[in-house]
Amino acid sequence: MPTLQLKISPLQNPSRYRALAEALTRITHEELGKRAEVTAVVIDDVPAARWHVGGSDVQRPTALLEISITQGTNTAEQKAAFISTAFAELEDQLGAGHGLEPASYVIVREVPASDWGYGGHTQAARRIAPASLSLSMSR
Repeated sequence: MPTLQLKISPLQNPSRYRALAEALTRITHEELGKRAEVTAVVIDDVPAARWHVGGSDVQRPTALLEISITQGTNTAEQKAAFISTAFAELEDQLGAGHGLEPASYVIVREVPASDWGYGGHTQAARRIAPASLSLSMSR
C-alpha cells in the first residue's frame, strides 16, 4: 500500500498527470512488488518561482518524488532499482529531451508496519489477522 507524492515544476496538463500516475504505479508494482490497486499517487505543481536549487531558481523541469513503503518489505537492490527506474521515467516524461534539473530527487521512506495502513487497519494488523480483516473489509 505505497503512497507516492510527486512535486513537479513547471505546471503540466491533465493527461500528463494521468500518464505519470499510471507509470509510477506500474514501476512501483514491477520494481517493489506492490499491489497496484492500493497504490496512491498524489501530484502537486510547484511554481518555478518557488523552487530553488543551490539558492537559485531552477532552469529546467524538476521533480521530487517520495514513496512511503512498509519497513523491511524490500531489499536495498529493489529500492535502488525503483529509484533508478522512477527517475528515468520522470526525466522521460518531464525533461522534454533536455533532462531534469540535476537536483531532482527520488526518496524511498520506510514506515514501521504499526504506524500506517489503509481502510482503517494498520499494516501490522493485516499481517496478524489477514482472514478477519478481509471479512470486515468486505462488509
